[in-house]
Amino acid sequence: MTTALDVQSLRAGYGAINVLWDVSLTAPTGKTTVIVGPNGAGKTTLLRAIMGLIPITGGDVRVNGRSLTGARTWDSVADGLVMIPEGRMIFPDMSVDDNLMMGAFPRACRAGWKRNKAMVFDLFPRLAERRDQIAGTLSGGEAQMLAIGRGLMEQPRVCLIDEPSLGLAPVVVDEIFRILAKLRAEGLTIVLVEQNTSRALKIADHVHLMRSGRVVLSEPGEAVDLERLHALYFAHDDAA
Repeated sequence: MTTALDVQSLRAGYGAINVLWDVSLTAPTGKTTVIVGPNGAGKTTLLRAIMGLIPITGGDVRVNGRSLTGARTWDSVADGLVMIPEGRMIFPDMSVDDNLMMGAFPRACRAGWKRNKAMVFDLFPRLAERRDQIAGTLSGGEAQMLAIGRGLMEQPRVCLIDEPSLGLAPVVVDEIFRILAKLRAEGLTIVLVEQNTSRALKIADHVHLMRSGRVVLSEPGEAVDLERLHALYFAHDDAA
């Protein structure tokens, strides 16, 4: 099995504040790797460091064997690394259709924009219905669908997804995880940060638990004991 993403002894943070402490993990090609952990564990910081949005002060990040340490974020996107950020971050004053076309902006994605948009509309029929609607008027769930769709327009080889269920109604969460399961079945390499551990485990091929900027548990999804995972999650002393 090949490795799509390889993070080794990674250190990163914000200015003088270090957040990640020698984080190492891998994401196999075509599999879903789930990262869970409490607030402040460093999960979002890890994704930002992988994308080159914050500087790496130690260690290395490799995507499909190529080191991204020191690479510009837009070069990483061109290599097929895409991040769907927490909080959606769509363009609120643009239409749904124009938001999707922004995902097709990288040169390598332009030729296939019609095919990719048709694929997104097939996954998210509600976006097709609202293609001319201003994105800022969408519901939270629709905005999350748009954020995912925009990311898929970039033809990702490795897709980093940060807290896609955050703040959404249960019925919308069901829909989002149905789509993630479909993308997993189609062989997209996914790195998913998610606080809803029970839902995330259902689609996880491998699980990493982070706490205080470190990986404290790394196991195949089918081997994870949810009770033990929660004990480690909340740093219970008897979890070891």
